[in-house]
Amino acid sequence: MRIYLKSSKNRELTPFNYQSFLTGALHKWMGKENVEHGNVSHYSFSWRQNIDTTEKGINLKNGSYFFISAYDDALIKTILKGIMADSSAFFGSSVLAVDMKETLIFPEVQRFTVASPVLIRRLDGDKDQHIGFDDENASLYLTESMQRKLALAGLPIDNVKVRFDGDYQNPRTKVITYKGIGNRVNLCPVIVEGSQEQVAFAWNVGVGHSTGIGFGALH
Repeated sequence: MRIYLKSSKNRELTPFNYQSFLTGALHKWMGKENVEHGNVSHYSFSWRQNIDTTEKGINLKNGSYFFISAYDDALIKTILKGIMADSSAFFGSSVLAVDMKETLIFPEVQRFTVASPVLIRRLDGDKDQHIGFDDENASLYLTESMQRKLALAGLPIDNVKVRFDGDYQNPRTKVITYKGIGNRVNLCPVIVEGSQEQVAFAWNVGVGHSTGIGFGALH
């Protein structure tokens, strides 16, 4: 299930690195006793969409929104209750309206654009490596991450594959700082192959690592 959250304008200029504030708002709406914190995330959320960018930060406008998706509909309902109790987000913006969308039915091969950059992390000894779209093992790592999430949800892992779109003309990487830590992330569409259930699962939970802090959400 997915919910689209229309936002009011912000009262203070929002910094470019607002991701941790968006994550904080989400966890506030989940509630203090939520079991998602620290676990492998079966949800994802986009960055702010339809915004105005200035030299010093961003501003929201009429029509600005973001979305939250989850495999478990109960989590979405919990978030909705949290929003009803306190709709404030950060820097003076609040949730004005919510549009709910049931999980879609996808074909067995589906190309998705990304609503937040894709992070692939691998540990090399005690060093944290961030993998780019052009790494020869990127598809393997994306697929392994998806298989792990499927397995934890009790769903089949056979025949699922996730890869970056090799025909996309403008793939790129950039460094996103989250709570003082730089993350090299990928801006490139992805292609998910598998059963209709597996592809829909990917649409809800996102791809790659750290979807619970705003990476890898899919349009």
